[in-house]
Amino acid sequence: MDSVFDELYSNYHQDVFNFLIYMVHNRQLAEDLVQEVYIRVLKSHQNFEGKSSEKTWLFSIAKNVAIDHYRKQKNWKNRLLDKFDWNRDELSSNDVPPEEIVVANEEIKMLYECLKPCTTDYRMVIIMRYLQELSIKETAEILDWTESKVKTTQHRALKWLKVEMNQRLGKEGEDIEEIRMERS
Repeated sequence: MDSVFDELYSNYHQDVFNFLIYMVHNRQLAEDLVQEVYIRVLKSHQNFEGKSSEKTWLFSIAKNVAIDHYRKQKNWKNRLLDKFDWNRDELSSNDVPPEEIVVANEEIKMLYECLKPCTTDYRMVIIMRYLQELSIKETAEILDWTESKVKTTQHRALKWLKVEMNQRLGKEGEDIEEIRMERS
């Protein structure tokens, strides 16, 4: 089990941490939740049947840990993505931190701002598909949805984001023609 755990940790730790940072917007809380994810992994790895990839299984656990955290809070759906300060350098890794990407690209920064008021389902699909670069199949397995529901939610989320971004840009006298997020 130690070698399996070490492999899971080394292969996916940064991805799980980044996913949780996007979900809870607090570095310390994300670190705590990552620990909870790995506690659950240790407790339940013997029940892993291999019907999905270990990565998908791990992200399902991370999603459930984040949701469990917010269920303990009042108005958890309204609090997702509320607390992260994108102007602070909170992550340290060899990968490019999400906030540096945001600073480097105003369009992406606006995307993050537009994600704040959107529904939890839209937010989770956008985070999983575009920020974590999971496939439709992996996203469906993690959310326990059909692939069709992921595609539909993704389509609606992108449509909603386009309208939201156009409204924000319209205030500045600009317009956005399309959202460059057409992943299959």
